[in-house]
Amino acid sequence: MARIGVLALQGAFIEHIHVLRSLGIDGVEVRLPAHLRGLSGLIIPGGESTTIGKLAVDFQLIEPLRAMAVDGFPMWGTCAGMILLAKSVGRDQPLIGVMDIAVRRNAFGRQVDSFETDLLIPALDAVGTPEERGKPFHSVFIRAPYIETVGADVERLACLPSGAVVAARQGNLLATAFHPELGSDARFHRYFVSIA
Repeated sequence: MARIGVLALQGAFIEHIHVLRSLGIDGVEVRLPAHLRGLSGLIIPGGESTTIGKLAVDFQLIEPLRAMAVDGFPMWGTCAGMILLAKSVGRDQPLIGVMDIAVRRNAFGRQVDSFETDLLIPALDAVGTPEERGKPFHSVFIRAPYIETVGADVERLACLPSGAVVAARQGNLLATAFHPELGSDARFHRYFVSIA
């Protein structure tokens, strides 16, 4: 059985654990470098990216996570996690900084400007049931970022009608501006497990 870690320093980590366990995956809370041993992949959840980053520094996780990502270890960042994976966020804050994307924090405004929308994400068809294939993915955006620029090796997985990139993949790295753990559709978690 795959063991997927969820960075459990702050934010929506328990929701990811619940989705993983519903899929029969061993979801493990990660708070210390020792917790990274034996994992097949790591999810970095939404929350407050500056706080998560500072705690990751305090718990000596930034450098091990950066080294693991560079070595091909699968990581998925959702919302704040996407910010932490990005190489550029337009301000000084602790980052893992391994994904060739520039991210705009709080790109859609304040908490009151949070929204939900359905997105067509063809990459999810690879892990979808026959009934799920071709169906939109209901996406929850909470004080969400978006990707302003992507590097040559980054695949755009989903964009809003405005053209804003809100999901991307770069090899072993996956990033979503929205919160797949807050809905009932587990396709994104299955997709990440297929990478891991």
